[in-house]
Amino acid sequence: MLLLAGCKREAKLPETFAEAGAPASIYPDYMDVVVPPNIAPLNFIVRDSLAESYVAQLQGGGEELLAAAGADGKVQMDSAAWRRLLVGSKGSDITVSIYGERPDGWVRFKPFTFSVAQEPIDAFLSYRLIEPGYELYRQLGIYQRNLTTFDEVPVYENNREYNDGENHCVNCHNFRMGSTDRMLFHVRSNHGGTIVVQDGKAQKIQFKDSTIITSAVYPSWHPTENLVAFSTNKTGQAFHLYYPEKIEVMDEASDLLLYDAEKNEVSHIIRTRIDMETFPCWAPDGRTLYYCSANPGPYLDPSLPDSMLSRQILACYDSLRYNLMSISFDPATRSFGKPQMVVNAEAEGKSISVPRVSPDGRYILFTKGDYGQFHIWHKSSDLWVLDLQTDNCYSLAAANSPDVDSFHSWSSNGRWFVFSSRRMDGNYTRPFIAYFDAQGKAHKPFVMPQEDPEWNILLMKSYNVPELTRDAVRISEKDLRQCIYETEGELATYKQNPTAIVNLDGLTGASPQKPVDGQTGASTPAQ
Repeated sequence: MLLLAGCKREAKLPETFAEAGAPASIYPDYMDVVVPPNIAPLNFIVRDSLAESYVAQLQGGGEELLAAAGADGKVQMDSAAWRRLLVGSKGSDITVSIYGERPDGWVRFKPFTFSVAQEPIDAFLSYRLIEPGYELYRQLGIYQRNLTTFDEVPVYENNREYNDGENHCVNCHNFRMGSTDRMLFHVRSNHGGTIVVQDGKAQKIQFKDSTIITSAVYPSWHPTENLVAFSTNKTGQAFHLYYPEKIEVMDEASDLLLYDAEKNEVSHIIRTRIDMETFPCWAPDGRTLYYCSANPGPYLDPSLPDSMLSRQILACYDSLRYNLMSISFDPATRSFGKPQMVVNAEAEGKSISVPRVSPDGRYILFTKGDYGQFHIWHKSSDLWVLDLQTDNCYSLAAANSPDVDSFHSWSSNGRWFVFSSRRMDGNYTRPFIAYFDAQGKAHKPFVMPQEDPEWNILLMKSYNVPELTRDAVRISEKDLRQCIYETEGELATYKQNPTAIVNLDGLTGASPQKPVDGQTGASTPAQ
């Protein structure tokens, strides 16, 4: 520690300097963003072909922070000084002045600012780190990062080294209302099952029945009842030969399930032969379930056998469009109503995926792309919101980019959301954080800060399914590993739901009943 302290570069402002006249080039881009008052230091790299050393000066709220960098341009700030700076600057701006030492003397680049919001973000972010493979995978896991620091811990990892007999996929981690008291994730392939954690104990559940397409896939915990809505999906993937996008992930069939985590019982919410229902999401009051639904019927030849269904759906991959739907729910009787159209995206020639309702119940945040439901590989994917008070549906233009912007999660106060984006290099998803103000407007997002600002360049894995929580996962990785490796899993009892929507011949009748005017599974390779 003494050696490192002795080698630390002294941060001292130059006595004389010239004005560069232009802003410094920094990576990542933190200019003009809004940040939470509890975020870790926004360390960055200054890029200048002439300078051999740098000093950064941050000022706000009566506080000053100085940080120095060598020729590599890495500005890494003291955490205690950074915290004082943020606390003093709540609700105001911080000005950043960067000085570079060039052969002919010091220059000061044009200063820039970023803002500090009053509202904090939930402290913990969970995600899967996965290599961009398509048919095979090796070491991967679910990890949790403390956003107020740089601490990252594994929630669960599969093997560090590839072992064909032991390796398995883990995916679809989900938490109940931003708390880790109740959580789940899936294990696929070897040691497969759904791992449900309640009251500090893990249990492996198997969802198998002749009426269930495959198993439980995309989950959503009910906010007050110990229930989980799942989709069940028969998922496949295909690869483009002459197309900028690499891969298509499609469902051949999908339905919606309801799981009672107390009784270990599962039933259908919607079971159809033609319509494809996926990505369920509860409203915060627990009385409405939102989901996405597509009808491939017009593109299918009824004279062909079911064995040809996969090929038919593959042939019309860019014509499949999902609408945003809802279905009412009575928690007292566990009964469902009839499907209602919320946003008719198909009428716009668009497709909706991954609806998430804001904690106050006012907004639905979702992705909208040109087609399909696996938007994490679609460059057309952008973030949109529907204001349920006004029925206004609009793009979050300030948060979107020309590349993929996809899976998202709300902070519990509704003022922040985190989403996956490929905007940095077009290949790897990184978690971006955006402020969502009281007027329903998103502000310019910023990438999750790293202690080494070069990390997002060097890391050859994608951050997948970012989920915010107020607290840290408390169950140990050892307990999870024991549950996964040493138990076969308990079979969930299938129960008939008398209010389920069942149509095994044709459509569910999911025609537009409430259009918005003017607006318009399995172990998937979810990178």
